[in-house]
Amino acid sequence: MLTDSIRWRLQLWLGVLLLGLLAAFGVTSWQLEKTQRIRRLDDELAKRATALGVGIRGGEQPFSPGKLSPPPGFGRGGPGGRGGPPDFGRRGGGPDEGRRGPPPPDFRPGFPPGEPPDLPEDRLSQSVKDLFPADGADGYYYTLWTGVLGRQQKSANAPDFVPMPPSDGRNTQIQFRDRDGFREAYHFTELGECVLAGRPLRSDLAGMKPFATRLILTGLGVLLVGLGGGWLLTTHSIRPIRQISDAASRISEGNLSERIPVGKPGNELGQLAGVLNSTFSKLEDSFAQQKRFTADASHELRTPLTVLITETQATLSRERSSGEYRETLEGNLETARQMKSLTEALLELARLDAGGEDLHGMPYDLAEVAGKVLGKLRPLAEARDATITAKLEPAVTHGSPERLGLVISNLVGNAIHHGRQHGQITLEVRDAGGEIALIVSDDGPGISPDDLPHLFERFYRADKSRTGSNGRYGLGLAICNGLVEAEGGAISVESEPGSGAVFTVKLPRGGDSAVCP
Repeated sequence: MLTDSIRWRLQLWLGVLLLGLLAAFGVTSWQLEKTQRIRRLDDELAKRATALGVGIRGGEQPFSPGKLSPPPGFGRGGPGGRGGPPDFGRRGGGPDEGRRGPPPPDFRPGFPPGEPPDLPEDRLSQSVKDLFPADGADGYYYTLWTGVLGRQQKSANAPDFVPMPPSDGRNTQIQFRDRDGFREAYHFTELGECVLAGRPLRSDLAGMKPFATRLILTGLGVLLVGLGGGWLLTTHSIRPIRQISDAASRISEGNLSERIPVGKPGNELGQLAGVLNSTFSKLEDSFAQQKRFTADASHELRTPLTVLITETQATLSRERSSGEYRETLEGNLETARQMKSLTEALLELARLDAGGEDLHGMPYDLAEVAGKVLGKLRPLAEARDATITAKLEPAVTHGSPERLGLVISNLVGNAIHHGRQHGQITLEVRDAGGEIALIVSDDGPGISPDDLPHLFERFYRADKSRTGSNGRYGLGLAICNGLVEAEGGAISVESEPGSGAVFTVKLPRGGDSAVCP
């Protein structure tokens, strides 16, 4: 499914995010544009309502269409409010200007002071009416409510029915309202008269359609560009993952030498490719080592098995004396013992490879373990007239004394076997401050520089002409290396041709108490 693809998930998320942002931007832009249009319309309506208020009071119209502005005293929050007519009863001059005086004695609610009740029906001057042309494209209209009975006067293009706005006490500020597709501005005078200027909203709203079309087209363009850029970006980002997948598939089919192109090592996928390449290299080495190990083990086991079968067949080919039978059985027994020794070495390596054993036991004195091992190996050294010199200082470490005893036995046994006749072997154990050092050296012919890097590999023998017929299969040092690493230590060798070899084992220190006997 498409939803299972990382690329399509990223594209879907990007599309949803872009749609949300574009929708929010479009709605906000629409509202701002509409608000700006309504605000401009309100300014025009407020100016015309102000002109109407001046006109019904019989004042001159100081404005011209398109340049309307309220006269001094309108919309300043003083008596009369925004757009209200000039106040009566003001005391002119001085600091008392603008202060309301008492109404004149002929004041009657609903009528201007000093004006008779039989007011003319049309109280607007022609200059004010010109602001509301009947055939004008802008469609401005006006409606007036004057007199005690609220007599209505309106322009020819005004709607048939315009309800009078509700009065808000003595508030003379210009107010606005929306009514059935019309926008209207109105205000009350202090005498209770009401003037209203309005205009249909259809022309303003119709002008919003091109703006909405531009918004939609722009949004679609941004969406397409964003999705296209996102597709290119995800394609470029996913390409290393595809390369990793293809390389892993080829490696799984057996091409262990295959490697992943790293590209830029600084990014995350480059780092992942580097880690995988390192892992694949280790796997290749492990498989190669396993193949060599299997081949070498098969070869080493085949030789004694061949000897057993050949000797047995030769003995059974004809009747022989009891002495001959005994000689054959003794030879077969020696061959079986060699096979047993090889099998035990292989089992020990298998246990080391499996891991999981807790080799960190109680503290013990490595010098004491070394002394016990030397006691068992001295007869072997005497057989070659070799001398073993021991320099054993108390050195407490922790782990398995049996396994470290096997390490000492293998190292000293190799020194006896590969050393000179009548040679000198030295076994040293000392506490080197932060660690324990075990050193085995001999004065034999040494090791070639070409053989040193491979000395701890399984079934590797520096003398290629020698076979396992002498009970040496090239596994001793490999076992030593595995045991020392399992104990948390390290083993190394130094040698020059003709100068013998020095094997050094370094182990972590253990506690000074509770030493195993």
